[in-house]
Amino acid sequence: MTRTSRNRRGSRRDSAPPLRDLHGILLLDKPLGLSSNQALQAARRLLRAVKGGHTGALDPLATGLLPLCFGEGTKIAGMLLGSRKAYLAECRLGVTTTTADLEGDVVDRRPVPPLDATQIEEALATLRGRITQVPPAYSALKQGGEPLYVKARRGESVDVPPREVDVHRLELLSHEGDCLRLIVECGSGTYIRSLAVDLGERLGCGAHLTSLRRLWVEPFREPAMTTLAELEQAAGQGAAALEALLLPLSAGLADLPALALDAPQALAVAKGQQIPWPGGADQGRSAAFAPEGRLLALVEPDPAGRLRIVRGFNLPEG
Repeated sequence: MTRTSRNRRGSRRDSAPPLRDLHGILLLDKPLGLSSNQALQAARRLLRAVKGGHTGALDPLATGLLPLCFGEGTKIAGMLLGSRKAYLAECRLGVTTTTADLEGDVVDRRPVPPLDATQIEEALATLRGRITQVPPAYSALKQGGEPLYVKARRGESVDVPPREVDVHRLELLSHEGDCLRLIVECGSGTYIRSLAVDLGERLGCGAHLTSLRRLWVEPFREPAMTTLAELEQAAGQGAAALEALLLPLSAGLADLPALALDAPQALAVAKGQQIPWPGGADQGRSAAFAPEGRLLALVEPDPAGRLRIVRGFNLPEG
């Protein structure tokens, strides 16, 4: 290889914008057809972020809110993963598929009986509260370190153990022909595809999920979502336009009490030192802030009445 070709290659490599140490949360409106990881990598490429993670997978069929955490924000991704969520779901009665959604092959077709709102409500009522459901065989759950969908695609028999999940709200929005439109609020680990399958069985005709949109994830109850197209447009306007789309880490902890520290307390916490618990006697896990408003740590009182750091954040000042 000549020196000229090496220099040209190096020049092309060096001309790419450098990765940036960004910290924050992007409320992405995930598009149809992309996996959560594909959506994350597309956003990370546009932001030029060094580090990023998502807060729980949405199937390629699903759209809607996918909070993406960057930099120090990845430290609270696990908390958001376990948060309460809401979905708008549509399912088709009379047809079951291998994947419990549109992407699978048809397994069975059954006639849909005449159904009124009372019959549908009776079936929905059995799927509310703390329920037991069997996750789909085509899912990212792992057995022996391998995702179930990989085993299923190889034609292997997949035995998925049932598990308990929380369905806080499950209501019928509309019923047109063999299609039901539902609103679902649920806890972590709930599969809406499995809810569609179970609802179909209770109605005696089977069903599969035809569309799914995530509406919100706590604490983002009224999210102002950003599309990848909007993110790409902002990328053309410069770094400031991109950063304006990020929420601070504190937004992800908005459901927790805020603990305002004075300067000596903030310095001690920033150094990982223990101090007496400065919050109220009945105050539990909290977001601790320095006097200038910078988020320092996720903290809680220990049995001895001292402040325990659950997770520290190394955010830049200013």
